[in-house]
Amino acid sequence: MEKRVLVCEDEAAIREFVVINLKRNGFDVREAETGEAALRIFMEEEGRFHVALLDLMLPGIDGLTVCRELRKANDKLGIIMLTARTQETDKIAGLSEGADDYVTKPFSPTELVARVTSLCRRVQLNGHLPEPKQADQVTMGEFVLNHRRRCLEKSGKTIELTQVEFQILDFLFSQKGNPVSRERILKQVWGEAYVGDDKIVDVNIRRLRMKIEEDAGNPKHLMTVWGKGYKWQS
Repeated sequence: MEKRVLVCEDEAAIREFVVINLKRNGFDVREAETGEAALRIFMEEEGRFHVALLDLMLPGIDGLTVCRELRKANDKLGIIMLTARTQETDKIAGLSEGADDYVTKPFSPTELVARVTSLCRRVQLNGHLPEPKQADQVTMGEFVLNHRRRCLEKSGKTIELTQVEFQILDFLFSQKGNPVSRERILKQVWGEAYVGDDKIVDVNIRRLRMKIEEDAGNPKHLMTVWGKGYKWQS
């Protein structure tokens, strides 16, 4: 099955390194050195990509803006942010714009290919398998998770979620207040083959708390159960 990847990286040496390793592993790759070029290629090829690799720091349109525009155009596209930064705020920023994963430079070709392969497989499966039948919405106290609109409502006010945030909440809602381990969330949302840092779950939980809780530092709904994981409390 064809695996198509869009690579946007302004540093020629890093871009060449990424492209060569992806092509060696059977990926059909298009490359761009600016955000503007990446968006143009994406539109010219009618969005027919499984995964986009985006450098966070780009000349002109930055990686976060490109990520946001690609996510608007295709909610099933897999997006991985490439960044030399290690601060938590940068990771949260990328995830909040719709990225599925992040890779911190420097990275090994083995790690990169494994991450892209895992995400590509997940995107292909989501694109070819029918979604299970489910209720249009699930209500938990003042919160309503709308499956049709892929959003959350709190007391009638809409809270926009990324696809990953939505999937995490949907899973926690389905467990009816029982604690769920980080590992189970990782497998449910990112898939069995995910090989990245499992702390990506914690980053998304913190981002969700910022959107949902009145006081993210003292949550009343998205709870940590020490030694067991996370649970939803209405």
